[in-house]
Amino acid sequence: MDWKKIGFGASLVSILGSIGIYFNGDENLGIFVGLWASAILLLSERLAEMQAE
Repeated sequence: MDWKKIGFGASLVSILGSIGIYFNGDENLGIFVGLWASAILLLSERLAEMQAE
């Protein structure tokens, strides 16, 4: 399983979802969802490292 690709895709979905939420009325929730992208990338990077070991 390629955790880096999964993490990149999930973070991209998070960013696009946050933009959609932000412009559809709930600005605070949009910002909150947008913050998930960095955590998803860090988690997927760590999972890839653990799998390589």
